[in-house]
Amino acid sequence: MLAPTPASPESVGMSQAALDRVEAHLKNRYIDAGRFPGTQLLVYRRGKVVHNSVQGLADVERKVPVKDDTIFRIYSMTKPLTSVAFMMLVEEGLVAIDEPVHKYIPEWKDLGVFVAGTAPNFLTRPPSRPMQIIDLLRHTSGLTYGFQQRSNVDAGYREKKIGEVEKAGTLQSMIEDLAKIPLEFSPGDSWNYSVSTDVLGYLVGKISGIPFEQFLKQRILDPLGMTDTDFHVPAAKAHRLAACYSADPQGGFTFHAGQRRAGLTLQDDPAKSSFLSPPEFISGGGGLCSTVADYLTFCRALINGGSLGGVRLIGPKTLALMTTNHIPGGRDLPEVSRSLFSEATYNGIGFGLGFAVTMRPSETLVAGSPGEYNWGGAATTSFWIDPAEELITIFMTQVLPSSAYPIRRELRTMVYAAITESNL
Repeated sequence: MLAPTPASPESVGMSQAALDRVEAHLKNRYIDAGRFPGTQLLVYRRGKVVHNSVQGLADVERKVPVKDDTIFRIYSMTKPLTSVAFMMLVEEGLVAIDEPVHKYIPEWKDLGVFVAGTAPNFLTRPPSRPMQIIDLLRHTSGLTYGFQQRSNVDAGYREKKIGEVEKAGTLQSMIEDLAKIPLEFSPGDSWNYSVSTDVLGYLVGKISGIPFEQFLKQRILDPLGMTDTDFHVPAAKAHRLAACYSADPQGGFTFHAGQRRAGLTLQDDPAKSSFLSPPEFISGGGGLCSTVADYLTFCRALINGGSLGGVRLIGPKTLALMTTNHIPGGRDLPEVSRSLFSEATYNGIGFGLGFAVTMRPSETLVAGSPGEYNWGGAATTSFWIDPAEELITIFMTQVLPSSAYPIRRELRTMVYAAITESNL
């Protein structure tokens, strides 16, 4: 895919000085302070790349600098690609989002809702209604993540190693294990960040008739020329994989920001990483590695209404559906969230089909536009797309957990402050 044209910030209504301040902020507060090893930040507006800078190290131990082609673990930034892949099948009439999930996973037909007990002796009650496909897309399924460490249900996930950073088992074994663990709540009653998108990946494979990873490659990655995006990093590119660090000195993977401490601990050595070989578990919820350039290509297709360079992923009306709030009753995400970890914890934010969606920027307490959509990954990667301002921002580093520092809100404030000519 043809790379976008670089341009000066002033040519698209942005300030060079303000963007320089963002880089200085990253350097002074995060890199020099030892909080981040290195960063890459890209800002794209009105069809032009107006800022693309790298700072610091991709691998502290080996003194390898971050470069334009550094490969990052994008973790949950995989979810939007999986959601788009699924909606491609919806557009083809192969599945509908209001169908019950047990139509495709019969062993889930009698899944109950947790009442009491511990694995494997759970006491359950019937759900108010069956889980629907839309519940998987918007995280209202009643599924969870084990790392939230909030309930006996997610303890059951940890016991089976479901949704772990270091993946275990296969998609099929995950489906079978989940059939034995109750739901956190009745589908549609609450929002809880979960393995729902991994289940979507499983369904893409089952409904399309080809393995999920092949579908993603054949229908999205190859057509768009996203050649550095995959579920593993091949040997020829291994030298480009960044190291991953933890803000926890024990190298832990906690989402409790209050436990963070200064300094970095090596969490995944790029010379020994499990990402260097094809995984058995293909995670549509968090398994991809990618580059800023590749992820920009995907974002450009979205901001262009679902197509880029003659390659159409989905139609503009489907994309509009995906980037509209689907929380039941039109409620805000914090109002219905049970998750101890959420990328969006402020009022004015909803959740669509694979993305968090800004509805009322004034209530988020940070600059933005109605209709902006976004998500991030566990190692503090993030992106947002603002169709109204024709703006894409992508940020990469490799530090777990994403909640350790308020970098995403800081970047949002500072990048929006660089706009000198608003479209609104």
